[in-house]
Amino acid sequence: MYDVAIIGGGVVGGMLARTLSSYKLKICILEKENDVAMGASKANSAIVHAGFDAEPGSLKAKLNVKGSEMMERTAKELGVKYRKNGSLVVGFNDEDKKKIEELYDRGVKNGVKELSILNNDELHSLEPNLSPDAVCALNAPTGGIVCPYELTIAAIGNAMDNGADLKVNFEVSKINKSADSFEIFSSNGNSIKAKYIVNAAGINADAVAAMAGRTDIKISPRRGEYVLLDKTSGGVVSHTIFRTPSAMGKGILVTPTVDGNLLLGPTAEDMDDKDDTATTADGLSNVLANCSETTVDINLRDTITSFCGLRAVGNTGDFIINSNAEHFINAAGIESPGLSASPAIAEYITEMLRDMGLELIKNENFNPIRKPAHYFKEASVAEKNRMIVENRAYGRIICRCEGVSEGEIREAIRTNPPARDLDGVKRRTRAQMGRCQGGFCMPYITEILSEELGIPYESITKNGGNSKLMTGKTKEDCQI
Repeated sequence: MYDVAIIGGGVVGGMLARTLSSYKLKICILEKENDVAMGASKANSAIVHAGFDAEPGSLKAKLNVKGSEMMERTAKELGVKYRKNGSLVVGFNDEDKKKIEELYDRGVKNGVKELSILNNDELHSLEPNLSPDAVCALNAPTGGIVCPYELTIAAIGNAMDNGADLKVNFEVSKINKSADSFEIFSSNGNSIKAKYIVNAAGINADAVAAMAGRTDIKISPRRGEYVLLDKTSGGVVSHTIFRTPSAMGKGILVTPTVDGNLLLGPTAEDMDDKDDTATTADGLSNVLANCSETTVDINLRDTITSFCGLRAVGNTGDFIINSNAEHFINAAGIESPGLSASPAIAEYITEMLRDMGLELIKNENFNPIRKPAHYFKEASVAEKNRMIVENRAYGRIICRCEGVSEGEIREAIRTNPPARDLDGVKRRTRAQMGRCQGGFCMPYITEILSEELGIPYESITKNGGNSKLMTGKTKEDCQI
């Protein structure tokens, strides 16, 4: 019997699990995929929004501003890279300028600090590579960038280190309510019991809510396509560059990443299929054309990959954080700025659980600190040599593009939450994320996974399920 079951291993579920693990509770995270951070938390803009875009008085506005203020400390505790690089909403004409003034007023009402409106000269002195046609901008110095999947992995890992359980490949198929608890069933026949449920299931949150009797929540997927450029283009801009927003979102942006790449996107296309994450020629062309209008000196030959994420768009225009029934909370429709708001959402839901009757007694042994995943790469030469002497695996480089060692890969497979497939190793170590996209290192990583997990080489998958790299051997093992 768990005190709280959290359905969904994304950034919201992860932050909530971490917050609840600071109390004396039995917590379980249920994730339908082979790993955590497999939905919107692995494919978004990685922006910590300042909070000027949301409607004043909305949950989005309240939790965005608070979450943004919490993010720097949260990332530091979790050992995750974070940079307060600031954001600029760029205008090209009088209509854009009017919209920027509205955003400024909205941001002031929301409590965003240090906002200002820049003229042409001020804007281009900050960002020389912006288009000369840009004439003004909203400047939000409190905006930042973070790695969303590393943040999710670290939050869930910290919760697990403090006693929380994680069950992957647990796709919720049915929820039964009894007098004092719920029984939650998976599609493969397993089940757990919990006194409270928090539904943080992303684009599937409406289906989970319906299992507990609430059918008024509707979630629609919105496709967002991105282009990622190599680190040689990472210095084109230093701020996150937005166009003026529309009804479909904050528009296509140009932003550096915390790892030194340049990210372009996303598009915004409403979908029916909640499993379609394919990129399209039209979508990627739209990204490239739009960003070429915003900035100059983007070398598209530096493109190393493209990807698509699905945002969970709710039917209310705001975050849907409410009670489904006694002891059941929905955290649905957490689209942008959900990443930015996630630490504050976790605190908000924790207080809801307290109000519902969940007894919250502080866990004196709670440790909020997690060792950085990239501590070896960031160590001094002397520190690296010391670690290599202690463990020679750190001296064997497996991923040449990103400089990732065998020791780091093995550690990622052994650390909560453990990597179980190739993409899991990629999200934790950045191995396979360089210019070759795994062309050289993938066979070696597959061999390490096979050894660490104790399963045949041909059973290793890219991202769980049927994403196998090979179907078998051409001949039996032989000795030479």
